[in-house]
Amino acid sequence: MNMIQVTSPYDGHLLQEIKIDDKKEVDNALSLAREVYEDQSKWLPKYERVAILQKTAQIMSERIEELTLIAANEGGKPYMDSKVEVERAINGVKLAIEHLGVYEGKEVAMGHTKSSANRLAYTMKEPIGVVAAISAFNHPLNLCVHQTVPAIAVGSPVIIKPSLLTPMSTLNFVEILYEAGLPKAWCQVLIAENEESQYLATHTKIDYLTFIGSAAVGWFLNSKVAAGTRVGLEHGGVAPVIVEADADLEELIPALAKGAFYHAGQVCVSVQRIYVHQSIVQEVTQRLSTSAQKMVVGDPLDPKTEIGPIISHKEVNRIDEWVHEAIEGGAILVCGGEKVGESCYAATLLLNPSKDAKVSTKEVFGPVACIYSYDNIEEALDAANSLEFSFQASVFTKNIDTALHAVRRLNATAVMVNDHTAFRVDWMPFGGAKASGLGLGGISYSMEEMSKDKLMVIKSKALQ
Repeated sequence: MNMIQVTSPYDGHLLQEIKIDDKKEVDNALSLAREVYEDQSKWLPKYERVAILQKTAQIMSERIEELTLIAANEGGKPYMDSKVEVERAINGVKLAIEHLGVYEGKEVAMGHTKSSANRLAYTMKEPIGVVAAISAFNHPLNLCVHQTVPAIAVGSPVIIKPSLLTPMSTLNFVEILYEAGLPKAWCQVLIAENEESQYLATHTKIDYLTFIGSAAVGWFLNSKVAAGTRVGLEHGGVAPVIVEADADLEELIPALAKGAFYHAGQVCVSVQRIYVHQSIVQEVTQRLSTSAQKMVVGDPLDPKTEIGPIISHKEVNRIDEWVHEAIEGGAILVCGGEKVGESCYAATLLLNPSKDAKVSTKEVFGPVACIYSYDNIEEALDAANSLEFSFQASVFTKNIDTALHAVRRLNATAVMVNDHTAFRVDWMPFGGAKASGLGLGGISYSMEEMSKDKLMVIKSKALQ
């Protein structure tokens, strides 16, 4: 029997040993999910789904501390932020319940042409089919909720494959679903390695694939899915921020510090490229450096910790290599640039790295932010748009015309005005374009993605 050992990214202590599922178990999960979807007599009525999700939210609310500790232990996100993640996850379940009240089709106009006379037409919502969900390590509970709860809410059976680095939150959450009354066929967990995960994602029994992770893997799976499979991909970005000369620095500095260093920068929309008008670049750099150096780095279970560990020692070493490569290429190290023990990395600020450095062109996924000076905002906008990523961006200015111009010009799926790029609430649309992904996340948007429309057209002499 093959097992994985789930360990703390902070100090390496063993958290849990978990059995790895083989291809036969993937086939069993697919067959069970397909069987329950194909037999409409086994579908759960909407009111039953609502009751199950209500009970799920209740159980989670009673276990906030337990859920927080599981997520913080396996993922390394600091306790204070892991608790916020749990509260978001609970709210995500509630958002799905709320959206079911407005989850509906619409009337399609008929009768305005002779060929459509005597007809009445409506669209109706139906579950898309079997959903395969492949998740990431960085938000082990909330990502699980975002990939499973929308499917359950609309009546699509879902099979989720969590990251092998952080499977405990997913396993625990699915047990809560069962405790709340959900039959197993409607949500199953597979602890699978790459070959079995690809087999799941590309199987003909899958109707929708939701993938959160690296672009290389996501686009590869997208190219291999069975014909007709709808796909949602969430990859990363190299999020740009533009800071104009009139920006409010009292608001700017804490926002950038949070956006850049939250969860040690292991966030797909983490602040990474900061373009600052040359008239204030020195002050912004100094103040952001001061803020970064005050941040507490260390044990994620310590309530005072603001920056926890990187997910693995391999990633710590990669981040350190990228930083020092940038310094050798001419970047000024403002602060940080060093490991803190074996598992953590100091909040790091680089000034004017070269435009072709890895820290300028690739997602660092670590607590590293780069500052670049500019004279004209068009120069900054061009630089911000120079990469093949399109996700969240932001601009800081007191001038409404400048803000609206930046919103129009920035190549992004979302632009924050006077806020950092990592802002998100779970009822807003969330997703990347170009190299950053495909489709939309957000609880209600995922519910629509995991559904299909069926049109009914009635012809009757009684209709005029």
